[in-house]
Amino acid sequence: MRGRKTSNPELNVLVTSISRKVPLLKSLGKACQRITDRARLFGADADPGCIGRYFVDSFWQMPPINALSAERFISFCERNKISYIIPTRDGELLYFARHKERLLREGIHVMISDYEAAHACLDKLLFYETAGKLGFPVIATAKNLEEVSCDSCVVKERFGAGSSNMGLNLSRAQAMDYAQKLENPIFQPMIFGKEISADLYVDLNNRTKGVVCRYRELVVNGESQITLTFRDARLEKMCEDFGERLKFYGHIVLQIIIDGKNDFHIIEANTRFGGASTLSVEAGLDSFYWFLLESRGEDLKKYPFLRPKKEKKLVRHAEDLVI
Repeated sequence: MRGRKTSNPELNVLVTSISRKVPLLKSLGKACQRITDRARLFGADADPGCIGRYFVDSFWQMPPINALSAERFISFCERNKISYIIPTRDGELLYFARHKERLLREGIHVMISDYEAAHACLDKLLFYETAGKLGFPVIATAKNLEEVSCDSCVVKERFGAGSSNMGLNLSRAQAMDYAQKLENPIFQPMIFGKEISADLYVDLNNRTKGVVCRYRELVVNGESQITLTFRDARLEKMCEDFGERLKFYGHIVLQIIIDGKNDFHIIEANTRFGGASTLSVEAGLDSFYWFLLESRGEDLKKYPFLRPKKEKKLVRHAEDLVI
């Protein structure tokens, strides 16, 4: 469903599960200020002591998502004149995808893909089956090791995103033993190569507006700490097609391995803003700004994707805030 112009001149945005996602909050704040100086940033988290609360205008101790009815959430948004939602945690994506259309009827826009696309990204077997049928180079995935042809194996949980509880470069015997530790194990061949991330934005017309690829030079606890952008026309075109064929919406992050033959192997897709996606914003992928604009009824053709010629590097570091 296309966005419609809002009658509210204010710009009240809610970011859920803010945790310690300070770079995300700062990037979003800049996008809001480019639209109006009457912007107000709300942050929500189940943890009342989270660091992110010090970087928003108003904090909401949000109930656990499985205990939050759509009616209660809509009521909170109405009381605070919130019209824009940015979900940031894997565990809440299906909630917002499920209620996306209902929220839109209340004038509340959510930067999230439809339920079918979001669900496919959180079920690794379904993701392989869905993207594979469309001809994309996703890594072979199966519930039974016998269905995977490899000597070196990867074992991971079927549901959810990320790399927690993953066994890498295991023999077939080791893979079978490791699978006993997991709740819903799936098996994949081990692909050796360079792991990269690709950020893309897919608009309301199902067009990929831009793609920024980046090397993850240093990863700590699954998040990039040092990241460098790069150009690869063939890779960018594949990501562009991927975003459109799987009918995503908003900001998407793809994890991809480029092997020694320069072939691509798609690991997974996340239907949310990533930990180092702020680098892609600096490289011209104006996801938050574009989401706000088109939600307010603006035509994004007037706001082109401008990729700077010089590549950019992000170095994540700790910083003090004195208040």
